[in-house]
Amino acid sequence: MLLAQNLPGTVVGVDLIPSFIDMLNENAKKRKLQERVTGIVGDITKLTFEKEEFDLIWSEGVIDSIGFEKGLTHWNGFLKKGGHVAVTCPSWLTAERPAEVEKFWIDAGSGLDTLESNISVMQKLGFSFVAAFALPEECWTDNYFIPREAAEKAFMEKHPGNETVEDYIKNSKYEMELYSKYKQHYGYVFYIGKKIKGNA
Repeated sequence: MLLAQNLPGTVVGVDLIPSFIDMLNENAKKRKLQERVTGIVGDITKLTFEKEEFDLIWSEGVIDSIGFEKGLTHWNGFLKKGGHVAVTCPSWLTAERPAEVEKFWIDAGSGLDTLESNISVMQKLGFSFVAAFALPEECWTDNYFIPREAAEKAFMEKHPGNETVEDYIKNSKYEMELYSKYKQHYGYVFYIGKKIKGNA
């Protein structure tokens, strides 16, 4: 919604979960943006758009689930020359890599890399580096951990004694403790690049 409210053109949102797409399309209608904002159910690793169709690809967090290089390689083809990619990805912020943090992220199916390594990947794939910055602490606390805690509490009340739910919440609390203890070493980083090479 923010992109559509602040930029000209059309916006296409993609998600695997149909209910999320229904919510997006409903919100677009409420804001009278349905002519410019469309949500579709799809897999980000198997997009079927036209080559060089987009001026901007914006993705917060999801590239981590497929890998920074793999995601950018696939999405690159759908971006016009001179277009921009803007993605967030968890990254190491210091040379020190606490083993406890590394294990948590690997177990979660993610491999944290350094800013320098991710910027190097962007450049290798034909992007000029525009900017990279770590998201502030309140993005984790105020916008992620606190709302999630409230949702988990309500979920636990609905499913008392459920071991799967209890394990999930225990793991969630551990993630919060880890961040509190090691936040200077890692965070979500916003990477912005400009495509300087056309498709072969």
